[in-house]
Amino acid sequence: MSLNLYRRHRRDCAAGHAEDSLSSELEERRKGWRRCECPLTASGTLGKKYRRQSTGEWEWDAAKAVVRNWELAGRWGKAVPPPQAAEPNASRVTVQEATEDFLAKCQNRHIAPNTLSKYRTFTNQFEAFCENRGYVYVDQLTPRDMDRFYASWKDGVRAKAKKLERLKAFIKFCLKRKWLNEHIADDLQAPEGSSVTVPKSPFTDAELDRLYAACDKIGPQLKHGPGYRTWGGEDAKDFIYLSIYTGLRISDVATFDITRRLNGNDVFLRMHKTKRPLFTWIPDWLVNRLRGREQIHGSLIFTAGSTRNAKQLCDIWRNKRLKKVFELGGPWETPPHPHKFRHTFVRILLEKGVPVPDVAELIGDTEQILRKHYAAWIPGRQSRLSRILQEAFADKPAGKIVAIR
Repeated sequence: MSLNLYRRHRRDCAAGHAEDSLSSELEERRKGWRRCECPLTASGTLGKKYRRQSTGEWEWDAAKAVVRNWELAGRWGKAVPPPQAAEPNASRVTVQEATEDFLAKCQNRHIAPNTLSKYRTFTNQFEAFCENRGYVYVDQLTPRDMDRFYASWKDGVRAKAKKLERLKAFIKFCLKRKWLNEHIADDLQAPEGSSVTVPKSPFTDAELDRLYAACDKIGPQLKHGPGYRTWGGEDAKDFIYLSIYTGLRISDVATFDITRRLNGNDVFLRMHKTKRPLFTWIPDWLVNRLRGREQIHGSLIFTAGSTRNAKQLCDIWRNKRLKKVFELGGPWETPPHPHKFRHTFVRILLEKGVPVPDVAELIGDTEQILRKHYAAWIPGRQSRLSRILQEAFADKPAGKIVAIR
């Protein structure tokens, strides 16, 4: 059954047509019709499924090509070449195959799970974009498609720049395997301001006191439901204490297994590049608090209910529990977030004079990155810069002081 093709006008229609009004190709060919770039939509039944779906095109000929591919495929969102063209296309690689191979390459590098999930999010968005435009094969993509894909991202400046790096890495991956003949994303540039270094903003000691006071205001949070675990201000305090004294990320604290992580006063952080265990030390009083939690909640001392999913646990702590603490501890000059506890761990060590290489080792970063983002808290930095300026201008003549009436 052939599909119907029409244009549904948007609220911001450039030609001023009414929102959600429809127009056909015949209407738009009449004299005096005000042209616009609202997307063309196809409706009808394919594969026993009725659907209305945007073609992603605003020109009629391009939209007809998309619809023709859907009709040949017999299902929505997929396009196949005509049967007579199947033989020459036997060596072509589909978008889905390319993204699966790209993810397999990332997994073979043994990158961190959080980083791998970002690559997976990128490939999902890329596949959805190609499906919406009716593309099956990688070599159907053009630089114009990359422009539109890039423009569709709603991320912030720095997140958009990072995602652009993943896009270019994927295109280079396809080029090396000769699935593409040109670098179709080569001329895409990162947004303005994405390369500007933003100093980290850890919590001050006064702000930490406000957070602890906010925890004291939170009584037991009762909620009925299967597997629900009651929590209160003391639970949030323990979470904050462990974050600040170890520098662990929120995902590591939310899934903290005390039987595997805690040995005496030493908390296991990670396997270092030298393949040796790396530990940090916590005081006796915090060890006693954590051991007390173990007696009540078991080895997973910060889980919520029966879930063991790291992402769900992070969302619970970030969007519900810690969010409540931040609201009670406000107002804030800069928006608070759980990763600031890790910044605070670095700030405390640097202010106490811990050598930069040791701090960098504890957080798994390089000295260069540490100096770049935490320079304001490195002791002696400002005095050293002041001394350089004093020596540079020591032999310059002093200006005369003149009274200004």
